[in-house]
Amino acid sequence: MPYLLQVDFPFEGPFGEEMTKAFTDTAKSINNEEGVIWKIWTEYEETKEAGGVYLFETEQHAENYLAMHTKRLNGFGITDIQAKIFNVNESLSRLNNGPITHK
Repeated sequence: MPYLLQVDFPFEGPFGEEMTKAFTDTAKSINNEEGVIWKIWTEYEETKEAGGVYLFETEQHAENYLAMHTKRLNGFGITDIQAKIFNVNESLSRLNNGPITHK
């Protein structure tokens, strides 16, 4: 069963295309993290927030990634990190075209 990790935090920028330029290498490295199926990057310049929604193969993979990611964000001075891990109901998600794919 896949697990969804939702993370958001205060972020001063950059946003949009500048964010893409600044974090392309980070995005590529996420593909190499154990258990990652996909990530959707989130940003909202108006409220100065960013984060992501991730799908992992297992709950343990999600927990391991969250621990590593929290340390990385803390290293950038980001401390007010909100995170939740959810079970995914694959059957219902597929009915709504949810991208539930496994590696």
